[in-house]
Amino acid sequence: MVTLHPEGWEPPIGYANGIKVAAGELVFVAGQVGWNAQQVFESEDLVPQFEQALKNVLAVVKAAGGQPAHICRMTAYCCDKPAYLAARGELGKIWRDLMGKHFPAMSMIFVSDLLDHPGKIELEATAVLPAS
Repeated sequence: MVTLHPEGWEPPIGYANGIKVAAGELVFVAGQVGWNAQQVFESEDLVPQFEQALKNVLAVVKAAGGQPAHICRMTAYCCDKPAYLAARGELGKIWRDLMGKHFPAMSMIFVSDLLDHPGKIELEATAVLPAS
């Protein structure tokens, strides 16, 4: 996996502009919200929901035989922009704790609501595992 950074561009913070991946096994992770394995939200707050949603993404990738470094693309859907902006430091720490310094190509999309109430954030991902 190679991080793509066009010459002359300012470095992105917390994501990659692009990722180049050699052929391998693709894993598509459906949108994961901040509920536990029993589909129960333990908090209505954004930060703990983000942590749980990211753990859920990683659990699906692990079930495929992958690890965080295999994630090459992630999209986040959040319905509370002010809370997200206020919590960026906390969210960054959670990211580093779970993902290390691996930053896939990412998009952040702010939406009016999520299907699963009281969800505040949903993460979907694509991983490429080495060919077996």
